[in-house]
Amino acid sequence: MMGPFSRRSLLGCLAAVLLASPAFAATSITVGSKIDTEGSLLGNLILQTLRAHGVATVNKLQIGNTKVVREALLSGQIDIYPEYTGNGAFFFSDEKNPIWKSPQGGYARVKQLDWSKNQVVWLDPAPANNTWAIAVRQDVATAHHLKTLSDLGQWIKQGGNFKLAASAEFIERPDALPAFEQAYGFTLKQDQLLALAGGDTALTIKTAAENTSGVNAAMAYGTDGPVAALGLVTLDDVRRVQPIYAPTPIIRGAALAREPKIAAWLRPVFQSLTGPTLQKLNARIAIDGQDAAQVAADYLKRGGFVH
Repeated sequence: MMGPFSRRSLLGCLAAVLLASPAFAATSITVGSKIDTEGSLLGNLILQTLRAHGVATVNKLQIGNTKVVREALLSGQIDIYPEYTGNGAFFFSDEKNPIWKSPQGGYARVKQLDWSKNQVVWLDPAPANNTWAIAVRQDVATAHHLKTLSDLGQWIKQGGNFKLAASAEFIERPDALPAFEQAYGFTLKQDQLLALAGGDTALTIKTAAENTSGVNAAMAYGTDGPVAALGLVTLDDVRRVQPIYAPTPIIRGAALAREPKIAAWLRPVFQSLTGPTLQKLNARIAIDGQDAAQVAADYLKRGGFVH
């Protein structure tokens, strides 16, 4: 007679064999996401919505930064993940095109480009704009009258004591920090930057809030919940340097052909994600320490998106 442990072991082995089988791989949908807080939240919303509709899924959430996840999609390692419309400018070397600053225009352009080149489908976007931003400690902003990035540029040029925590991606990508520097006329030296691994703004914001290593400013996103809660203020991008970054599920065309209803299932979920809604959900994870999977499950159930 087989004991409970042995039965669990056998079931675990059978599950592993099933997951590795070509038949399962051909019918399942592999869900990925970026490594940051919102990536985990949005990835869980996709994963759990698909599972609620009986779709066999493989969980590959939080596998890396934008480049890592994008390459995983294009190589077929994952089938679907949450991306941002504005990143189309980066993907297709189209940063100078003003269309990316239009919610409808940017979405239409990336949808067309990614399908024609990669057979990747951009589903319906959320109304939120998770654009890159710079947030400073409230005490610093108050003391030096910093409300906009123009104010910040002037203060830095006058020798202001400024140090920014950010991801390497934000520091290096031409459409991120370099675009802000060019537009607002400032240049940060190496000792004014603290590069943190990954792209999680919860960590950059916490570093600034605690004044770690002299950091008093942070890379942030438009939908970050922790900014105000941890005593920081986001500076206005008055020159509209950044594109619109609307969160959108994107899926390989071959995977969507296997499960065409995915578009209809995810549409109401993402259309409900306004900026304030995402800020609250992100804060539950980053500030309250709740599990992203549970936050997603609660949201889907309360909203009537799953039963």
